[in-house]
Amino acid sequence: MRMEVHVHADIPILEGVSKKQIEQALAPWLEYLDAEGLADVKSLEPEEPGLRFDEKELLLLVCWTGETGRSFHAALEAALESLGPLCYEAVEVELTLYHDNGEQESRLLFVGPTAHAIHEAQRRCMIEDVTALLARQFGKERVAEVAALVDRLFEQDWKERAAEARKPERAFETATRPARKHLH
Repeated sequence: MRMEVHVHADIPILEGVSKKQIEQALAPWLEYLDAEGLADVKSLEPEEPGLRFDEKELLLLVCWTGETGRSFHAALEAALESLGPLCYEAVEVELTLYHDNGEQESRLLFVGPTAHAIHEAQRRCMIEDVTALLARQFGKERVAEVAALVDRLFEQDWKERAAEARKPERAFETATRPARKHLH
């Protein structure tokens, strides 16, 4: 079953990392797309850059729409996991799935240099989302109370994870997010 997807992110890359290293990290995704390198990745939407490394700003710019099959998610996740150690900081990667019935589903993938950096990016993203949602109805003080609670939940979660038996660190994580339309 083919599905149209959109992947969007601005991923900060460590100084000294080459375009070739990024392409090697993204190899599972590039192989899936039958692309030799970043320049070969073309989006279905002509105004989208696809995958581009801005060497001056040290940013991997991802704005790509394409038709994918069942193994796309595994290829994307493997690529993000390999890319993680090359990242300067953890950020979210938005993945939007467009279903045949007109509905869309949004997911957040997080990529970053360490599990802790990813956890902090997840915390930041959750607090931003909750704050924006609650600000429509409640005043700043009440919103701040909930944001503080969310912050404590993330702190407790990290402490619990640290107390668990060691698992291999992953350079990415997945979360679901309510559907939002992308405005480019």
